[in-house]
Amino acid sequence: MRTVRATAAAVTAVLGAGAAAVAAGRLASDAALKAPAGRPLPTEPRLTVHGTAAGQITLTRDLAALRPGRYGLSGDGSHAIVGPVLAGAPHTADTVVRRLESVTHGTLRPGDKAWLTPNVYVGDPGSALGIDHADVDVPGELGALPAWFVPGARDTWVIAVHGLGATRELALNVMDFWHRSRFPVLALAYRGDLGAPRPADGLNHLGETEWRDLDAAIRYAVRYGARQVVLHGWSTGATMALRAAERSGLRERVSGLVLDSPVLSWETTLRALAAARRTPGALLPLAVRAAQGRTGMPGGRATAPVPHDGLRVPALIFHGPGDTVAPWRLSRRLADARPDMVSLRTVAHAPHGAMWNADPQAYEETLRRFLTPLM
Repeated sequence: MRTVRATAAAVTAVLGAGAAAVAAGRLASDAALKAPAGRPLPTEPRLTVHGTAAGQITLTRDLAALRPGRYGLSGDGSHAIVGPVLAGAPHTADTVVRRLESVTHGTLRPGDKAWLTPNVYVGDPGSALGIDHADVDVPGELGALPAWFVPGARDTWVIAVHGLGATRELALNVMDFWHRSRFPVLALAYRGDLGAPRPADGLNHLGETEWRDLDAAIRYAVRYGARQVVLHGWSTGATMALRAAERSGLRERVSGLVLDSPVLSWETTLRALAAARRTPGALLPLAVRAAQGRTGMPGGRATAPVPHDGLRVPALIFHGPGDTVAPWRLSRRLADARPDMVSLRTVAHAPHGAMWNADPQAYEETLRRFLTPLM
């Protein structure tokens, strides 16, 4: 009897540990599947504001605070635009001084916690940039998808789609460039975004189902006069662009792809985000399996980029080794596999989804050269 009880206790312990591991894997997968739009990814450190002065802001010294370029600085109830590090400004060994261009809203006080974000602008094209636009609804399979439409003289439209941790405000970074280049622009909010329909499971599928909302945007553009479209996607928005260019019923209208920090292996990205939440390494495979079980996403691409056989249009990739969310090496591998179609612009010292922020002028000049033959 004592042996039977001991065996039963051992089995119960094993089952309990197994259930706990499954639950932990499920919780770890939330880092990607429930990443809130407009909030920092777990890879982004919080910085402490030490003070502000005329045109300057002092932040905790961190590799993030030392990044070159132009960023938004978001806190709880505040947003500012910061420029490059001011190397000659007085500071301590523990702080960094950057140019403070403007405070969009709220206040920045000593002791406040904030984080750098690729979203430099907040609002819409009119309030942020003074560009005329219309708020439109794109009919999607789950319901109406809010979008900004900026008119332009060309019959090639740009359709912009953000990715992880961002909103359609990210497209405002390059909206002025597109507007000056006379492209009509459709900046899309898709399933799960504020104001857009929620998927039935409430989860982010990392582009694997969201691409159908981009397909709806292509149909909308063609219906309203686009002869062809260029898809500009960031992060999982780049995944959506690749999927739409391969699978859309109107894929012949897609003339080019601009892929910023593309997520080419959802499993690798999910592992990175879960690890950033201090998930033990032993639980990371469980996080991947939990994500597959919850979403039905295909597996088996943890070390390989998305299949490239279906790539039939020119693609420009902006990516860099500093991306800890979507590995640059996969973009390098895709460019090497399809040199006939893919150009890779390597950007140093830029986090995920922030290739423009690191050097806006170089980004836009590269974009101009890529788009000129597609106009």
